[in-house]
Amino acid sequence: MGSKDYAETEDALGRLPDHMDDMVTLTRSDQASEELAAPAASAENVTITNNEKAGAYELAIDGRTAAGVLYTETGSRVTLLATAVFPEFRGQGNAGKLLGAVLEMLRAEQRTVTLACSYAAAFVQSHPEYAGVVDPTFPGSAQSHGHGDMS
Repeated sequence: MGSKDYAETEDALGRLPDHMDDMVTLTRSDQASEELAAPAASAENVTITNNEKAGAYELAIDGRTAAGVLYTETGSRVTLLATAVFPEFRGQGNAGKLLGAVLEMLRAEQRTVTLACSYAAAFVQSHPEYAGVVDPTFPGSAQSHGHGDMS
């Protein structure tokens, strides 16, 4: 899949980091279901970083970027815009591993999150331990639009 899969991500940000052009954005419920059901990747060779210049949290496996979550910041609130995974890393639980780590990091920093990404909303709905990180005033998709309903 090519950069056309990022149409909504490009519109939301007005830009897309060059190294993320070939990622597949998880927008359909079947993609989200597949990723949510996948076992997590081994933690041995996984690193998660905040690429502030690109506005993306990134998961790398053996030094290769495998997944990313695009975001914007407003004060202490982070809005998660889109979750994307390179095709060769899909179905391995990498999106969930990345989102779990990002939400843990935001919780530790006492920040809140708005879920504009349907995959992130589905992830939080299936992992209620992260519900406290969701901004109560601006919850985003998880509460206001019903995205991520896997039933």
